[in-house]
Amino acid sequence: IVFMYAPLFVLVLNAFNERQISGWPISDFSFKWWAIAYESESIRAALLNSTVVALSAMSIAMVLGSLVAFALSRYDFFGKGVVNLLVVLPIALPGVVTGVAFSNTYSNFLSPAGFQIGYFGMIVAHATFCIVMVFNNVFARLKRMNPSLQEASMDLGEGLWGTFRLVTLPQFRTAFAAGALLAFALSFDEVVVTIFTAPPGVDTLPLWILKEMA
Repeated sequence: IVFMYAPLFVLVLNAFNERQISGWPISDFSFKWWAIAYESESIRAALLNSTVVALSAMSIAMVLGSLVAFALSRYDFFGKGVVNLLVVLPIALPGVVTGVAFSNTYSNFLSPAGFQIGYFGMIVAHATFCIVMVFNNVFARLKRMNPSLQEASMDLGEGLWGTFRLVTLPQFRTAFAAGALLAFALSFDEVVVTIFTAPPGVDTLPLWILKEMA
């Protein structure tokens, strides 16, 4: 735990360091760099881009990841194992592979056909691996749920929506929320895929930081 959090603690303290170069111990306590960051239009734009992309990718992942999790946990059908593999595969692939694949698809197929992907293409690329976060959490929770509870609810006269709202949702909402938060964090922090799919002139916060450190 110390090795995980000590560097983060030092990083936070250095944010209040008066000196331009980080060092330890900090020389003078100051909010100078926070004020500069707040006034920087490029930082605000990059932060907004990261937030919009992460929220959009998370929203797509919440819908598609949950639907696939429900389908795979409730029904048996031909090719179920293949579908499961295809859903979780993006998180296992190196980011550079995913980034190059999307970049080639956009530039070689969609752009010549007249489709200007732009910002939306970056969101779709992020959503492919964010879906895995929601799917894994929801699927694991659904497998532990007792389907007899839903059947009993419907036998007692509750409809499909009422059963979902009163019986199913309370049992998996924490897993759903955890998957959504993980998806947001993963998208917000993504660098490699973003390098290959970001439109010209668009920086997310990780890309902006990377360029400033180069």
